[in-house]
Amino acid sequence: MNHTEALKIVLEQLVHSDYGVIKNLTEIDAVGHRIVHGGEIFSESAGINEDVISKIEKCAALAPLHNPAAVLGIRACQEAMPGVPMAAVFDTAFHQTMPKENYIYPIPFEFYEKYGIRKYGAHGTSHQFVSKLCAEMYGKPVEDLKIVTCHLGQGASICAIDGGKSIDTSMGLSPLGGIPMVTRSGDLDPSVVTEIMERENLTAKETNALLNKKSGLYGITGLNPDFREIELASYEADQPKAQVAIEIFTKSIAQFIAKYAVSLKGLDAIVFTGGIGENQINIRKKICANLEWMGVKIDLDKNNVRSEQVEISSKDASIRTFIIPTNEELVIARDTKRIVTSK
Repeated sequence: MNHTEALKIVLEQLVHSDYGVIKNLTEIDAVGHRIVHGGEIFSESAGINEDVISKIEKCAALAPLHNPAAVLGIRACQEAMPGVPMAAVFDTAFHQTMPKENYIYPIPFEFYEKYGIRKYGAHGTSHQFVSKLCAEMYGKPVEDLKIVTCHLGQGASICAIDGGKSIDTSMGLSPLGGIPMVTRSGDLDPSVVTEIMERENLTAKETNALLNKKSGLYGITGLNPDFREIELASYEADQPKAQVAIEIFTKSIAQFIAKYAVSLKGLDAIVFTGGIGENQINIRKKICANLEWMGVKIDLDKNNVRSEQVEISSKDASIRTFIIPTNEELVIARDTKRIVTSK
């Protein structure tokens, strides 16, 4: 089955006589596409035309598993809904405000100039969405706040947001960088990679698959690559690897938060979002316990919730902490509406 055939099945469900949500496809006014990588070309969402598609394709080398598939999705929509305006919303766009010292790698500069090798980040729509809601809950304009947002899920990233703008983020050239994730390694000494490649006689492609799909908490524990199962195992006395994995995960997040407090020259608020951030009560507790020295204190009763938009700070906390469910689809929908109605 190709993308066009798959989209046809989806559209048939939308107009189904029994459980559809629209009567016919003419009710679709616009289509929004989530695009993983916009490189340095896109610093905001864009209306889709042939020039934009060509530029998305140019970024394919930076996201070879995602951007080509996204273009196929765009083409499928063009074929199924000719003339319907579309918009591209980029995961990387929000992070294009990072200063150069936060995205340039300490490798020969020519690799940045020739190949665009630099930090790009990801989850931009999520970090942007929850930071704005955080400001509303805090009671101040986002322009007046220093916020660290923690998007914690199967993929996870931390973002330092100063005045509503991303100034640093944990994911790098690809979504492999930053904190250890369920199956991704996160940051490593580069020699670890070359040593494994040499000893196991692995190609670059095989090594990339190892670090993306067989590492992280799953790699340490050998358990199913489901965070909930790994966390449950960590409470068992006979699962020391799971205990170590959870300690590495929570401590790494706390370390990034502290690091970004330095980058921000202060910190007003921390936000937890994503499947783990919104739902794993004890994970939030462990992360915040590592940060009590800098004024992060949570109310354990308030923290005893899942998927609620709520502040969990103690009254005596100097840095406020929030749980805010993310809604990346809403960001895509809003940007799409803004773009197609502004023409």
